[in-house]
Amino acid sequence: MKQLLEKLPFYNEAVLPYHYAQAVAAGLKYHWPGKNLRVIGVTGTNGKTTTSFMIWHMLNHAGHKTGLMTTVAWGVKTLKPELGHMTTVDAFTLNQRIRQIADQGAEFLVLEVTSHALAEFRTLGIPIEVAVFTNLTHEHLDYHKTFARYRAAKGKLIKRAKFSILNADDPNTSYYKTLARKYTTYGIKHGEHRAKQLDLGVNGVKYLVDDLNIETQIPGEFNVYNSLAAALVGQKLGLTNQQIEVGIKTLASVEGRMNIVDMGQPFTVIVDYAHAPDALEEVFDSVRGHQGKIISIHGGAGRRDPSTRSIRGAILAQNSDIVIITEDDSRDEDPEKIAAAFIQGAEKHGKIMNKDLFKELDREQAIKLAFKKAKKGDLVLILGKGHEKTILRADGPHDFEDIKVAEKLLKQSK
Repeated sequence: MKQLLEKLPFYNEAVLPYHYAQAVAAGLKYHWPGKNLRVIGVTGTNGKTTTSFMIWHMLNHAGHKTGLMTTVAWGVKTLKPELGHMTTVDAFTLNQRIRQIADQGAEFLVLEVTSHALAEFRTLGIPIEVAVFTNLTHEHLDYHKTFARYRAAKGKLIKRAKFSILNADDPNTSYYKTLARKYTTYGIKHGEHRAKQLDLGVNGVKYLVDDLNIETQIPGEFNVYNSLAAALVGQKLGLTNQQIEVGIKTLASVEGRMNIVDMGQPFTVIVDYAHAPDALEEVFDSVRGHQGKIISIHGGAGRRDPSTRSIRGAILAQNSDIVIITEDDSRDEDPEKIAAAFIQGAEKHGKIMNKDLFKELDREQAIKLAFKKAKKGDLVLILGKGHEKTILRADGPHDFEDIKVAEKLLKQSK
């Protein structure tokens, strides 16, 4: 019944009073736990999780007990996996977890904040000391309906923050500047704090900003932006240059973000969470110099913005030698219908079914097919689910982890 009601065009607005009441009740039940913490809120379309992990790791490494709540995990020093397919959890769970983090004596909390959470008041009563804006692109329009409403929802975090750190290379920053109380900006092309002398390697990035030498163990130009934002948070909170540099450099990886799966196979396997058009393009940009063939596995989630499916199919086709369309969290939507839109986009850019374009709706079999086609020196990209521990089908959740499945199949193929 709820799934049918959610399809009504006015449903999201109709339930806002309910969400507000829930947020108030949750805050009261757990005694507004956020008020005892210095909260850094991170929002944007992409980069939120990695930026949050960098800030959390940097602060803890500097001796500041810091909690973390993201798409991937939550906790203080020992993190628990986030099993639900939700970045900012419901108001009761959110406040309960913040209470646990506060009771462990945390000084800071790094909170990944989605537009859904802001629109539905889930973060009500949580004071934001520093807000970080990463970027804004086409996503979640199935929920917000228009890009302007999506942008405005993100803006609620900027309005509430005492200080904001904004990506000047994103055109939406001009809008967020009008909402921010105080702010600074960062970027590669624009901003008060710009990354210079970039070195984009396969094992990480290096660059200079202000008087900082930043180095990461996570590759991709997008991690220049993520680490830039983290470094500026460190500066704002009074960390030394050494604490910032070492804190960022010593973060080895973030689960589901550009994770290399190495079981001794003669080709490279990378698992990444990318599922929005620009996120896919960023992944492909980061592996642009790869010499072998690129084989990509990707699919689309049900009950999520269908307008991006053919676009994503086109991106896969343009950047891959072989494309394998598979399942994602289809939920109650027909996987065949979802796949058809991806295939349409891929075919428009020259891919031919059963030649360099394949459909395999069993995700494990799709990964197996990619490994079968991969030769020495090739690159297999498993995209879309990243860290997630389940796959949501019509009959409910099933255990599934891209990294573990890839490891299992690679072992079997030896």
